[in-house]
Amino acid sequence: MKIILGSKSQGRKKMMEEMGLEFEVISPDIDEKAIRFEDPQKLVLALARAKAEALKKRVNKPAILITSDQVVVCDGKIREKPENADEARYFLESYQKYPAETITSVVVTNLETGKSREAVDVAKIYLKPYTKEEVDELINDGKVFNFAGGFTINGEKWEHHIDKIEGTRDSIIGLPKEITKKLIDEVTK
Repeated sequence: MKIILGSKSQGRKKMMEEMGLEFEVISPDIDEKAIRFEDPQKLVLALARAKAEALKKRVNKPAILITSDQVVVCDGKIREKPENADEARYFLESYQKYPAETITSVVVTNLETGKSREAVDVAKIYLKPYTKEEVDELINDGKVFNFAGGFTINGEKWEHHIDKIEGTRDSIIGLPKEITKKLIDEVTK
């Protein structure tokens, strides 16, 4: 059956490719800021469900639909993509004091049967300090604005700052592969 990834995330796309899946990408184009919960797990599940609902209305063929969302929690506060350079700087500098937790939801829906399964995965990353120059370079590069919490663990500029990971790298990147495979199996049985 055809697989659709309902996400523009390059990290999720990469994880799907690493899983060896053939898939099509369709952006759900929802207003994520209109959905708010203080509990990060409720928030990412609500966002992934909303993405699935939006795409169900647009996809008129049998398929397995995979939607996901992620936030970063640091010092007890939810962090999405930084909105400006000041926020990005604050995020990056705070990781010197506190670890970052990625809270990632996955919703898998069989559009033919309507069967849906979902899960949330949590991973924790401890980062080594960034210098002021490194923070400036990362902000000027602009990629910090593409990631929840303003960071990724992919790429040379980022990887040498990883001190320790609790959980899986793929979950931090945006799509826990083992959980995604399990959910796909559950909706196709």
